[in-house]
Amino acid sequence: MGMRISKNWGTHLPLLIKAISMTTGDVLEIGMGLYSTPFLHWACFNKRKLVSYDNDAEYFNMNKQYEEGLHEVHFVDDWDSMDIEKPWDVVLVDHGPSERRIVDIKKLANLARFIVVHDTEGRSDHNYHFSTVFPSFKYKYTFTKSRPHTTILSNFVDVTNFEV
Repeated sequence: MGMRISKNWGTHLPLLIKAISMTTGDVLEIGMGLYSTPFLHWACFNKRKLVSYDNDAEYFNMNKQYEEGLHEVHFVDDWDSMDIEKPWDVVLVDHGPSERRIVDIKKLANLARFIVVHDTEGRSDHNYHFSTVFPSFKYKYTFTKSRPHTTILSNFVDVTNFEV
């Protein structure tokens, strides 16, 4: 896989920041990064549980330094080995391979207050197949002011006017 460095890989931050600011409970990060992991670490620092997973050794090794206190950082060979089926206030979905994202979105649909999904512009649907799972959510908002787009999903909170 390999680590990529681009300002475009941080376009999920506006929705993620807003979701974090509206909640106080546990946070799950599926797919660590240069932008999300440091932000989530400091936003949750000593206040709330944060669990981060990745299957890319470079991202895992770079972000292992954040494991302290209430922040758990895990490397996974098999995404099915994640212990994620519990209530979460915020979940970030930004992992690979691309087809795995909908599997975990489905698992978390009725467990997570907010699911923030990166890379959701229509042209990416042939890789991610989000169109097969997004209609099953009661509420959805897509942030389109930057690319790649980011979508926030919820079956609990109306996010249809989730302006940032």
